[in-house]
Amino acid sequence: MPSLPLPFFSDGYRLDADLHLPDSDGDADGDGAPYPIVIAASGYQGLKVIHPKRFARALTPRGYAVLAFDYRGFGLSEGERGRLVAQEWVRDVRAAVDRVSCHPQLDADRVALIGWGLGGGVVVTEAADDPRVKVLACCNGIADGFRSTQLMHDEQSWNSLLRRIETDRERRTTLGRSEITSPWDIVRLDLDDRTDDYVGEELYKAPGFGAGVNLESADYLLRFHPREHAAKLTGQPLLIVHGENNQLHKVEEAHTLYEAASGQKKLEILEGKGHTEWMFDEDPTFKHMVEVIDEFFTGAFGAVRA
Repeated sequence: MPSLPLPFFSDGYRLDADLHLPDSDGDADGDGAPYPIVIAASGYQGLKVIHPKRFARALTPRGYAVLAFDYRGFGLSEGERGRLVAQEWVRDVRAAVDRVSCHPQLDADRVALIGWGLGGGVVVTEAADDPRVKVLACCNGIADGFRSTQLMHDEQSWNSLLRRIETDRERRTTLGRSEITSPWDIVRLDLDDRTDDYVGEELYKAPGFGAGVNLESADYLLRFHPREHAAKLTGQPLLIVHGENNQLHKVEEAHTLYEAASGQKKLEILEGKGHTEWMFDEDPTFKHMVEVIDEFFTGAFGAVRA
């Protein structure tokens, strides 16, 4: 899988990104260009080296180029550390579309988005106002930031989070800075054992994963509503893939997003599966999801040359 750096700017921040290309004749100048391009958007606390690169390893052998990038403030990208705002990530994904649309090895008429977790809601929101995106996949994503976050909590931790957000609004307006907290005070993993175990055993291997997040980010998350944008996807096919037993982002998120979406759409429920315990390159469920994504994207693009 040949790869090359492809940084780009979003709102003036330089974002770190890698372009992964199909292995044509063993180099990055294969005869399959211009390639259809998939922009892979991470989820909460995500980094390009985790699931975006995993999607690249799975999709480049099928003839796609894949852009993996770190959002502002994460990895080697510029931006305020601790600020995790989905509404700003939407602009980062749009800037990624800008970048790939003018690259000579990439086909600007075949641009796809894949969003994982929170990134699923991000790509739906971005594509709703960007006709350059021809097809998109939302994998274990969210339809409503308020509801999905509340359902991660018990009553005590939810009320505590709301009080802390309210107090932080005063702090921000008087001191100019938001309080940094553990990311798991906002997205509560410990109520989902399978996801909690996977995160602890796998995701913490990535440098920088698990860094603190400010409470302003939580305030924005509760006001993030991708379902309101899904109805605008009249000309862009939407694939929704979701674990049936996902205890982090409940399966209701997938059904809500599907019901809200207009135009061509497909809902794939992964029977018996949770949020992320099956996200390994060789896991049969991950391989099945990639097959479904490839078939859906191929239907939107036409045949993809490997």
